[in-house]
Amino acid sequence: MDGHSSKQAVRIPSETHKIDPALISNSAWKVLKGLIKAGYSGYLVGGAVRDLLLGRHPKDFDIATDATPEQVRKVFRNSRSIGRRFKIVHVRYGREIIEVATFRASHDNAEHSKDAQSDGGRLVRDNVYGTLDSDVWRRDFTANALYYDGSDQSVVDYVGGLEDVRNKQLRIIGNPETRFQEDPVRMLRAIRFAGKLDFKMDDEFEPLLHSQSALLKDGSPARLFDEMLKLFHGGSALKTFDLLRHYDVFRYFFPGAEQQFKREQDGAFLALVQAALKSTDTRIGQDKPVTPAFLVAIMLWNDVRYFANQGISKKVPPMQSWLNASQRVVSNQSRHLTIPRRFSLAAKEIWILQNKFSSRRGKRALSVLTHARFRAAYDFLCLRYESGERDLAETVTFWTDIQELPESEQLKLLHVKDRRAADRPEEKQHRPRRRRRNKSRRRSG
Repeated sequence: MDGHSSKQAVRIPSETHKIDPALISNSAWKVLKGLIKAGYSGYLVGGAVRDLLLGRHPKDFDIATDATPEQVRKVFRNSRSIGRRFKIVHVRYGREIIEVATFRASHDNAEHSKDAQSDGGRLVRDNVYGTLDSDVWRRDFTANALYYDGSDQSVVDYVGGLEDVRNKQLRIIGNPETRFQEDPVRMLRAIRFAGKLDFKMDDEFEPLLHSQSALLKDGSPARLFDEMLKLFHGGSALKTFDLLRHYDVFRYFFPGAEQQFKREQDGAFLALVQAALKSTDTRIGQDKPVTPAFLVAIMLWNDVRYFANQGISKKVPPMQSWLNASQRVVSNQSRHLTIPRRFSLAAKEIWILQNKFSSRRGKRALSVLTHARFRAAYDFLCLRYESGERDLAETVTFWTDIQELPESEQLKLLHVKDRRAADRPEEKQHRPRRRRRNKSRRRSG
């Protein structure tokens, strides 16, 4: 879709596009009206407009305006600027954050745009402020390049995006190969939209997902973690997973898991991952909470178990083997994904509890039942059983039944008299002891 300078905007009135204004959050309306009242333009943009046209409830509302970040800050005291290369403004209302960005110039037309190429072949370009007419051409897909005008509730369409949304067609703006070189994450976004929204990829760029995917190996590990959450916590994790593997992209997230999928004969680990993703989709569909820690624990489970068993075979105590394996795998994984510590620690606890589930009496068993991660670890155990580890039948039955008992019966079954006898959390047990200072010792001199 080149030659965009000749394209003319089509303004579609509200009675034609039929977006329900009630689906737009009150906070988004406050920002739109605040900008317009101050003499600036205010447009809902991107995924929010696409979802509104599909009758879906957007989770996030992004706004584009001709006001600079400094001007936006003056309009909204409850705001702050973020970003270095191109500043945007976050306007906060309670827990909801509305992101406001100034129109940017297209890369082709920006006078000060300079192209550079990274060692991996990725194009790096500067950003400059622009207008609505230029902003549209730097967006990725036509379905995400629609602007909902807060002043008259019309939709501005330069690229035939409205028709593409209605036809569930995913088309890229500009030269596909160039756009993927500019930002390889666009390939992941294409897969996410295809999986989540059931959009069909355009024949012009779909083959490039195979030939250009190697660009992802140079991506930021922190950004890839964020994209992974969007891919797997959008309600269509299982379908998205299949697409990621189809385009040979999943290996850039979890190379160890992908190697095991191709290596194993019985498909046991693949079945575990698929069962976990299906469970995640179910929980999201029921509006239940999900945690990235569980996803991390599933994807890295095979590597952790391999190294733990390797340590045990070398006569390293089992618990120490599991701790060593957990640390090793998380450390190796950080080269591909930057997993926040709060999630990696939780994943480690889930893994350690898998080993401790074999204990069914005494303080050790009680420490499992009272552990903060017990429920997540128990769900993990059940998924292992359901995906083929049939030798876990008695273990699953025991920990399923004990949860239904009153506390007094639980203690009796565990052969423990006092609930306070539970061991301390695993990480505290293995924390090195601090040496006591000899108070009688004086510094000389």
